[in-house]
Amino acid sequence: MSATPELIFRSDMTVELVRAAARDEDVVFAARVSTAGEQTLETVNDDAAQSTGLINFLMRDRHGSPFEHNSFTFYVQAPIFVFREFMRHRIASYNEESGRYREMRPVFYVPGPERKLKQVGKAGAYRFEDGTPEQFALVDENVREVCAAAFESYQSMLNAGVAREVARIVLPLNLYSSMYVTMNARSLMNFLSLRTARENTKFPSFPQREIEMVAEQMEAEFERLMPLTYAAFNANGRVAP
Repeated sequence: MSATPELIFRSDMTVELVRAAARDEDVVFAARVSTAGEQTLETVNDDAAQSTGLINFLMRDRHGSPFEHNSFTFYVQAPIFVFREFMRHRIASYNEESGRYREMRPVFYVPGPERKLKQVGKAGAYRFEDGTPEQFALVDENVREVCAAAFESYQSMLNAGVAREVARIVLPLNLYSSMYVTMNARSLMNFLSLRTARENTKFPSFPQREIEMVAEQMEAEFERLMPLTYAAFNANGRVAP
């Protein structure tokens, strides 16, 4: 019987942009084709101020389709419970690693000391506050203990010849998985509007902190690659067109 590998506990999320075809110009030429036809590609970079105004108009009046002619592909490592929230957004393409075909690695999420632990208020009108040192110690101890026991059970079944797809059923939701996710800017803005908490948003959102940690890293790439679109998104209340 092989020894149980050392467990790894993390409090961060990995987001890497692996491929992108995304520029503000993609929005401009897609929008102008309705009036300029084949001349769109010839004039896409003619007037930066006019392009800014056009993108802001499209965002403000929610003309969404011009924001779909681009693509972002991200590689994400996060706990399984984050992926289950992520995949509620049926606006992207996903490919996740499979516990049926590979042995899962013993990498688990444990909240860091900055993670707020106490929920205060009633459903629909609550907030999160810092936990006490005693609460943090309790969470940390219990997470590590349960994960160690679960992974030991997983390994014992694998060593006994049990199929991976059966043995994995004992693994907890804070196990890290990995996936590729591909979406366009319109879908990304929809995701960001719901999975980030911002003061300047027209419709407040209350995301779980762990998925917000993923969204924040994706947002940074969006801002870098499509600054005019990103600025219009924020100026118009972070509402996806």
